[in-house]
Amino acid sequence: MSDENAELIRRLYEALDAHDGEAMAACYTPDAHFTDPVFRDLEGREVGAMWRMLCERSDDLSVDLVEHEADGDRGWARWIAKYTFTQTGRPVRNDVRAKMRFRDGLIAEHWDSFSLHSWTRQALGTPGLLLGWSPLVQKPVRRRARESLDEFLDSES
Repeated sequence: MSDENAELIRRLYEALDAHDGEAMAACYTPDAHFTDPVFRDLEGREVGAMWRMLCERSDDLSVDLVEHEADGDRGWARWIAKYTFTQTGRPVRNDVRAKMRFRDGLIAEHWDSFSLHSWTRQALGTPGLLLGWSPLVQKPVRRRARESLDEFLDSES
């Protein structure tokens, strides 16, 4: 099963690089859980919707799966995303570490970690540089991401 799970990880990030949100959503169980520093505690259909939304809204997204591995029902990956943050037009290079738990040949739990301060510094410029570590910047970033996801979910209904 480890080889199949390692292949699932590779397929997930190839789909992201190809901007194929549907293929990404198909990698998750219906009751999957996802969390990262921006999108916290997504459940079920929210997970696939997040990936579809990000794929649809990122014209120049490129993803490099640097390394990955699976062992039993657990896996991990290091991947780098490069894209333009559409709200500011600023380039972003996000170095992400992922941990996953698998069930029935799909991803049941997915945790991404990256420096939100580094991300805000790149995406927002000076405000992110000076205050990207602060809840004054991080909280609105998370709130806007959640609002965007909710709007996207409504549009899919």
